[in-house]
Amino acid sequence: MKKNKIIMNFFIKKAIYLGFITFFLGIINSYSQSESQNINNLIKQKKEFNRKNKNSIVYKIQLYNGNENQAFKIKLNFNNLFPKYKAKIIYKSPEWKTQVGNFTTRLEADRVLLIIKEKYSGAIVLEDKI
Repeated sequence: MKKNKIIMNFFIKKAIYLGFITFFLGIINSYSQSESQNINNLIKQKKEFNRKNKNSIVYKIQLYNGNENQAFKIKLNFNNLFPKYKAKIIYKSPEWKTQVGNFTTRLEADRVLLIIKEKYSGAIVLEDKI
């Protein structure tokens, strides 16, 4: 009889212990899922914010700054020499600018600048907002 009681106490303690562990793991799992959902919501909000607010900083390489005819000549020449990159003409009164790219990082722009400087020694990197 005493042996049965000891065995019963052992199984009851085990059942309580397993119940507690199951409950605890359920709470942890629920918490991690809600945290994961919160992170996903924040990422979604950040993407939406970036889409609506186009005040991002980009880097451009300026090849030329001056008169219109020369700006277009440089653009044509550049596009022939470097077909991988597209030059654009921008007019900011009173001058015409020939610029390349919207690079997302300064490092990326500097790497391309090293290539471009072989043909356009006066090229510079500029920071711009879009």
